[in-house]
Amino acid sequence: MKILLLGKNGQVGWELQRSLAALGNLTALDRHSTAYCGNLADLDGIQDTVRRLRPDIIVNAAAHTAVDRAESEPELAHTLNALAPGVLAIEAAKLDAWLVHYSTDYVFDGSGSQPWQESDAPAPLSVYGSSKLAGEQRIQATNARHLIFRTSWVYAARGGNFAKTMLRLAKERDTLTVIDDQFGAPTGAELLADVTALALRSALSAPSLAGIYHLAAAGETTWHGYAQTVLAQAQQAGIALKAGPEAVAAVPATDFPTIAQRPYNSRLDTHKLQAAFGLTLPHWQDGVARMLNETLTP
Repeated sequence: MKILLLGKNGQVGWELQRSLAALGNLTALDRHSTAYCGNLADLDGIQDTVRRLRPDIIVNAAAHTAVDRAESEPELAHTLNALAPGVLAIEAAKLDAWLVHYSTDYVFDGSGSQPWQESDAPAPLSVYGSSKLAGEQRIQATNARHLIFRTSWVYAARGGNFAKTMLRLAKERDTLTVIDDQFGAPTGAELLADVTALALRSALSAPSLAGIYHLAAAGETTWHGYAQTVLAQAQQAGIALKAGPEAVAAVPATDFPTIAQRPYNSRLDTHKLQAAFGLTLPHWQDGVARMLNETLTP
């Protein structure tokens, strides 16, 4: 089994290098790779990479994820998030290979309070969301066997994340202000990678499992609740903070205007995924606690 992974050094890609290694011979690339092209902006290059490697599985963990910057560079966002996945899907179909791709809750408009189901009508609010939706549609327009995982609020122990930012600010300031009217479930890159490997194992023997799935940790919170959880655990670990969880003020998203509009409701209904692959998704607090235990030092 030959596996091609694109975006190896991103949050999810880093964890995928671990989880996919047990499934076969893994070739992991990023945009700086030289032996093979892993740069999604080079459409001819990634096409050539797939044709040379002839993988059985292509996992695309690369994307344009700078939501605000995408508003000023829509063509690049469209190339990376829509055109490149389309090329990968076309080449995967020719090889009868599987394509795994990651999308986002940003394909929805964030209205209401119910978790989004896979069958709900997309209505993106931003260039980023529109480009990710276009990527989904290009993949679906081919006859490639595919798994598209929509997720949200992704974090990882490696690199920067919301939790680390809150910890840094809580050491510097007496009070913090954090948004309390956007809802979602913080989802670890480690969880995404592990579920991907498990889902692939099932799909390889059951092609009918191909399709779009929502994948996020169980439960829900706001950014305000997320921040309070992080600071409470830091205090329990003996980390000295100027601002504890009680010093986090709740404010509306309008207090922090952004270039690109964010959805208020990022809840994702994961029943389809859990039923299809026989999985139970852990609560978001479990994953955050694990990440913090790995990164916190008294």
